[in-house]
Amino acid sequence: MSDLPIACSLTAPELQARRTEVLQKVRAAALEVKEMAGGFAYRFPSDDSLLADLSALVQLEHQCCPFLRISLIVEAGNGPIWLELTGPPGTKEFLNSVFE
Repeated sequence: MSDLPIACSLTAPELQARRTEVLQKVRAAALEVKEMAGGFAYRFPSDDSLLADLSALVQLEHQCCPFLRISLIVEAGNGPIWLELTGPPGTKEFLNSVFE
């Protein structure tokens, strides 16, 4: 997997639409961002609607950014939801540029 380029396969207009429709909404809902060795972990409140948005985001990112390792963790009870996005060197910089 280390030979996959750190790049999104979306065109510039597609990426802008994704930012407007999905990424900004998800990023605004994040309660916390933790830096990890190869990326970031984002903490969200326990919310069914938000969980659906995060699941859609995982599916979309899996299609356009094959270098990403994506983990969606739903804690027990009403615990938080964690979205972990990690990958090879360069992933943090890529995520910073996408989520700005």
